[in-house]
Amino acid sequence: MFPQYDVIVVGAGHAGCEAAVAAANMGSRVMLATMNMQTIAQMSCNPAMGGVAKGQIVREIDALGGYSGIVTDHTMIQFRMLNRSKGPAMWSPRAQSDRLRFAEKWRLMLEAHPLIDFWQEMVSGLVVKDGRVTGVRTGLGLEIAGKAVVLTNGTFLNGVIHIGEKQFGGGRAGEKAATGITEQLVGLGFEAGRMKTGTPPRVDGRSLNYDLMELQPGDEPAGRFSYTETPPLLKQRPCHITYTSEAVHDTLRTGFDRSPMFNGRIRGIGPRYCPSIEDKIDRFADKDRHQLFVEPEGWDTVEVYVNGFSSSLPEEVQFEALRKVPGFENCKMFRPGYAIEYDYFPPTQLGATLETRLVKNLFFAGQINGTTGYEEAASQGLIAGLNAHLAIKEEAPFILKRSEAYIGVLVDDLINKGTLEPYRMFTSRAEHRILLRQDNADIRLTPLVHTIGMHGLEQRMNRVHEKIEGIKKIDQIMSAMNVDPDLINPVLESLDSSPISQKTRVAQLLSRPHIGIDQLRPYLPELKSALSEFDEEMIGLAEVDIKYRGYIEREQEMVDKVNRLESLNLHDGLDYSKISSLSIESREKLTRLRPRTLGQASRISGVSPSDISVLLVHMGR
Repeated sequence: MFPQYDVIVVGAGHAGCEAAVAAANMGSRVMLATMNMQTIAQMSCNPAMGGVAKGQIVREIDALGGYSGIVTDHTMIQFRMLNRSKGPAMWSPRAQSDRLRFAEKWRLMLEAHPLIDFWQEMVSGLVVKDGRVTGVRTGLGLEIAGKAVVLTNGTFLNGVIHIGEKQFGGGRAGEKAATGITEQLVGLGFEAGRMKTGTPPRVDGRSLNYDLMELQPGDEPAGRFSYTETPPLLKQRPCHITYTSEAVHDTLRTGFDRSPMFNGRIRGIGPRYCPSIEDKIDRFADKDRHQLFVEPEGWDTVEVYVNGFSSSLPEEVQFEALRKVPGFENCKMFRPGYAIEYDYFPPTQLGATLETRLVKNLFFAGQINGTTGYEEAASQGLIAGLNAHLAIKEEAPFILKRSEAYIGVLVDDLINKGTLEPYRMFTSRAEHRILLRQDNADIRLTPLVHTIGMHGLEQRMNRVHEKIEGIKKIDQIMSAMNVDPDLINPVLESLDSSPISQKTRVAQLLSRPHIGIDQLRPYLPELKSALSEFDEEMIGLAEVDIKYRGYIEREQEMVDKVNRLESLNLHDGLDYSKISSLSIESREKLTRLRPRTLGQASRISGVSPSDISVLLVHMGR
């Protein structure tokens, strides 16, 4: 009934979709198995992509040939660049999406790929022979043969939904949980745990009074995520901001005794940085209000997402409390918020390719690894899909360094440090973030996937080469062009910047805070003329390089030092138990995690600098 597939992807959420695309674009024949074809790429929670650090990840996914950025650009209803008041390392794109069109666009793009097939049914187990996965088994008892398998089960593994004192099995509202896989993996020797996430109520936008809320418009003109020529967003829908109050909090507290969070029915650990509204009230009792973002779910629907009001309290308590929020006095609720518990597998059981250590050619990606967020899941799916293809072809793995991508930071954190709570990416997790900006992801990453043979990147690579050449030429122009004091001092004084006393190069002026090309260009005809042959994207990249050159060079020096440790490989047969100078904790963790390099070993919790020195001596260094 089925041919043998190169790669089988289980689950069609954000991780599964990117895994399928990555493997197929490398040339693998892919089977994408899902319990429901109607929920491919479903935005189960917030109808948005990007945000702080997450926006950088979406741009990296796009630069690596993934589809998340393209789909977002085609289906967004609002775009904003966050943190523009801070340095460029912090700038993070975010888009409000049309939930229905997002999923539809993803499905159409997947169906258009000739190397991707689909099967709608629950996968209940794996076929494992001699320590290697050889396929999957479905609920109907069918076996589908595959050389590699990527598990992207999201919140479906033994999922349990909680609303007040009610609880029932499910991986998402209205959808059943997936069973069988956890039990089989535990039987194979894997360690499993439980985590929790939640979602807020959805309400009828027609019943809200937006006049009592703060308007939050999108950027004009709107930006985009993809480095390809996706259509520009010419009109946008606004979001709104409102706040809870003590009256809202008092109403919510009436349901705390029936809250599964507080009475012990939920044992899984929830996301620290996206807590439920009851958790916020309990943890931050000194605050008399909390911000809520009122976000439309699409162009044509009246459904609204109440961001910041995630809850598992009884539905009547949620409803009564919502009606005390300014603008929600007459709101109608489509469905209450709920919490969901699900199985995950601590990611220290994976290698840097996201392949499991216990079963060959079996890969995990997404919430099964203890992460939260569409973007984090999608990036893992891409890495797992690429490496599943490379593994069956017996080619070198594709591994991103921490200095190359936020995705590299994410994977490195997961496999070396693990996580006891849902992992979310932040800019602060990346020690080299001035190098990992959202504007240069294609220059950093597209050449890497082009080198390993990903199809369809010719135009992207041409554009990367154009950018590199353009940035170089702009830099030369700025470094050579001098500005007369009489011409520019009035401009500098208007910007509260010190006047110059002699001719000064444009590049030197750009190194000043609050001085940008946009401030100088209107008053310098020669500069305006010289830059006219370049597009604004190139000019912006060159400006950042010039303005932050000192920081970038120092950061690169640090990266070079770190990479010296990354180049020192630890061979697989190294017996750490016999290196007596290592601490007991270090010996245990190095034996269990088997780091590939000395750099990776240095980032394992419990491995001290003195332990690294011992290893250096042991290696003859």
